[in-house]
Amino acid sequence: MHQTLLVTKRNGQQEPINLEKIHKVINWAAQGLEKISVSQVELRSHIQFYNGIKTADIQETIIKAAADLISEEEPDYQYLAARLAVFHLRKKAYGEFEPPKLYDHVLRLVKIGKYDKKLLDDYNEKEFIQMNTFIDHWRDMNFSYAAIKQLEGKYLVQNRITGEIYESAQFLYILTAACLFSKYPKKTRMNYVKQFYDAISTFKISLATPIMSGVRTPTRQFSSCVLIECDDNLDSINATSSAIVKYVAQRAGIGINAGRIRALGSPIRNGEAFHTGCIPFYKHFQTAVKSCSQGGVRGGAATLFYPIWHLEIENLLVLKNNRGIESNRIRHLDYGVQINKLMYQRLITGKYITLFSPSDVPGLYESFFSNQIEFERLYNIYEKNHEIRHKKIKAIDLFSLMMQERASTGRIYIQHTDHCNTHSPFNSITTPIKQSNLCLEITLPTKPLNNINDQNGEIALCTLSAFNLGNIENLNDLSELSNLLVRALDALLDYQDYPVPAAQRSAIQRRSLGIGVINYAYYLAKNGVRYSDGSANILTHRTFEAIQYYLLTASNNLAKEKGPCAWFHDTLYAKGILPIDTYKKDLNDFINEPLRYNWEDLRANIKQYGLRNSTLSALMPSETSSQISNATNGIEPPRGFISIKASKDGILKQVVPDFGKLKSAYELLWQIPNNRGYLQLVGIMQKFIDQSISTNINYDPSRFFKSQVPMRQLLADLLYAYKIGIKTLYYHNTRDGTQEQQQKILPQQQFSNQSNICASDACII
Repeated sequence: MHQTLLVTKRNGQQEPINLEKIHKVINWAAQGLEKISVSQVELRSHIQFYNGIKTADIQETIIKAAADLISEEEPDYQYLAARLAVFHLRKKAYGEFEPPKLYDHVLRLVKIGKYDKKLLDDYNEKEFIQMNTFIDHWRDMNFSYAAIKQLEGKYLVQNRITGEIYESAQFLYILTAACLFSKYPKKTRMNYVKQFYDAISTFKISLATPIMSGVRTPTRQFSSCVLIECDDNLDSINATSSAIVKYVAQRAGIGINAGRIRALGSPIRNGEAFHTGCIPFYKHFQTAVKSCSQGGVRGGAATLFYPIWHLEIENLLVLKNNRGIESNRIRHLDYGVQINKLMYQRLITGKYITLFSPSDVPGLYESFFSNQIEFERLYNIYEKNHEIRHKKIKAIDLFSLMMQERASTGRIYIQHTDHCNTHSPFNSITTPIKQSNLCLEITLPTKPLNNINDQNGEIALCTLSAFNLGNIENLNDLSELSNLLVRALDALLDYQDYPVPAAQRSAIQRRSLGIGVINYAYYLAKNGVRYSDGSANILTHRTFEAIQYYLLTASNNLAKEKGPCAWFHDTLYAKGILPIDTYKKDLNDFINEPLRYNWEDLRANIKQYGLRNSTLSALMPSETSSQISNATNGIEPPRGFISIKASKDGILKQVVPDFGKLKSAYELLWQIPNNRGYLQLVGIMQKFIDQSISTNINYDPSRFFKSQVPMRQLLADLLYAYKIGIKTLYYHNTRDGTQEQQQKILPQQQFSNQSNICASDACII
């Protein structure tokens, strides 16, 4: 006698298997999608039915089958798989497909400690009922499969031990909006909540990972980037380490400025002992960074900064190298090398760079950031004083070592300390920029801590978000979106907690924001222009002018309501000096586009009313948050029409936006012949952006003789980036399958002749 197979439902009950029910769900998910075969998904599932099989296991098998079918030829399987995943996710979260009413949902999650209980203090039941009418749960169906899996893995409130999920995306979005505008007057706040919800749930704006994963929960630290400066003493080193631990635990990416630490062999305690140098303390910082897992949202990571003229530079540059032993390597930090014009001049003219311990040359380290004329004066004086411990090295040898390590690891970054200060919203004499962050786009003032509660120190925080350029139809749309973002992120500064007093003091007094963009590659493709040939230059100039103009206008309007930030006087904005006044004029060699907005009226308004925020813009990588919005990463060209990213759920495939219509319009990364066009676009963006830009440089060895990238080419690109005012350089990518693999580079002798160095106009600085 044939026995009917039973399935086990989520509540533990069993019932006879119903294949028609499975078929019906896949058909529902396929509605409106092109080139989708329901039968193909069912056939590919290969479900091995057995008595008592769980319905959850059946659904996961079908979802994986649909995801495996994602391809260039059939991109809509990413939406079929996503809808099936949403169905599955809601069943896990709510026990049924239909989400509960918002108020009931909030009551439940506050009760079990997953939502911030202040939600119920700030809003009453009537307001939650009104907010429920704002929600469009069907917007869940606009996610791609990769986006849903990233949401489930990183952003949705859950128990990461048991895997229980407690919410779906639209609750994340509406409650984020509710939290950020909770302190606004009752007569206006619901309007802002609705506008902000609509903007984030339709992917017009993108929020940073700490905001999306943390706002609405009892965790109240949402700054993506934390900049910590260390002084040259044990108290400061220990305070820096403590601050790192506190902020890594709160999901932040860390920038550490350790350039003040004296070199190996320096006298300490008036000659009582020799200093152990930088490396032991860098190891100490690495331990602090890796001490916390950040709750599964993202791992602890940091970039450590030091000047190129540091006496230990040759040992510091190889810290990430796979060769060597553990005692002389620190491989789990990234590093930022700080360079200025004088160092480049020594390279171009074939001269030497003199290395010093910062402790031996008073005033040199400070002027390296605050005053380039004074730095050069002091540097020349100290070079002539042979009683000061020093070492001379050919500039070409030092730069070649740096670029060799940058190429072989991909993770030796560059900071131009002069550009960061001359093209800055801050007064470099009183408020110099000394470092950046993990992703090389935040440039804010810092001061060393002497203890963890030091009120005179300054830890810089930046709160990030981005415009989705692909979903903006008209540049005027940026006006309303800027108003929403500036208000929301400014409110977040008061809403969040601060584990270190020096961070709270800085964040509240400076109120720095970093608003950037995602989906730039799609934006270019939509407009029929390319990275490599200059065709995108005018569009980029107009777009980033609009972005900065509307962001400044929004902050100025907010200052009229709430007053300027307390330390507005530290900014050049207070003197009426704007980014359009201080950019590197070499840009004019390839972009002659006039300004199109009324900057003079804005300048007058800023001088009269101030700005609510010391900074407004920064261009970040947005690796994961771009994926949530079905967008291309930040400003980067895609590597392929389908991006493939690993996650705990396996390989996630995501197709570029509008692939069917725009396949021929996209310019893929390895189709771009060289870095020149991309760098020009970054330079144009930097004209307007008041912080910095995560700028990657890319090499395909197959384009070069014997598949070897010449050192001459690496240095020419570095010099060109400096020439056009780029502040920071992030990843060095090589087309070899992995960033960690060693890249072949021609010997530095290929670049030893001064005529080779200056063969390109890239060298004219």
